[in-house]
Parts: sequence; structure tokens; C-alpha cells
Amino acid sequence: DCGYTPQYAELQEMYNSLNGQLEVIAFPANDFKDQEKENDAVIAAFCKTNYGITFPLAKKNQVVKGAAQQAVFQWLTNKRLNGWNDKQPGWNFYKYLIDENGKLTGVYPSTVSPKQIRIT
Repeated sequence: DCGYTPQYAELQEMYNSLNGQLEVIAFPANDFKDQEKENDAVIAAFCKTNYGITFPLAKKNQVVKGAAQQAVFQWLTNKRLNGWNDKQPGWNFYKYLIDENGKLTGVYPSTVSPKQIRIT
């Protein structure tokens, strides 16, 4: 129910066009005004039906800092762990770019369309 939800289509387009050279993983969360659907099955059905999503969707979890923060987001938001970034997601559709060596190379807020992200 987020205004950025149409970015799913852009992410799918990017995923298709880079055909195996890019992995996209969505991490649903209710950390921002409880906008996510009821459960993982409903989220997956919504994404596949409305946006044709074929990339992986993680289980709904917490992405902002706190005791229940998902482990990958603990790494993404702690510069002692990732080398430079302490910024946590400010809203849904926050994007993190990790290279093939596991290095965090970019952080993009929700306002940045996937089409604006240069991947080389």
C-alpha cells in the first residue's frame, strides 16, 4: 500500500534485462506505518499478480534498527560491519547495492527509481 509500490515493475524490468548478472531480493516490512499486507503468502500473490515479480521475496521482517532487526539489515546499516554506511531505510523501497564480492557499493532512498541506478 506504499506509493512507491510501482517500483516493483521497474525492479523486475532491471532483473530481466540484466539476465543473471543481477539478483534482486525484496524485503517486505511493516516498519513504516504498517503498509505491508497481512502475511507472506498475500504479499507474494500481490507482487506476482500486479507486477509479475519473479525475483525472491524474503519473509516480512523488521528492517529498521532494533532488537528484532533482520540480520542482513544489521549488516547493511552498521558501518563497522559493512565498511561505510550507518543509514537505515527511511521508508519502503529503500535500495542497497552489493557487488559480486559482497561489498556494499550504494544506498538509494525510496525516491530514487531503480531506472536511475547505474549498475556497471
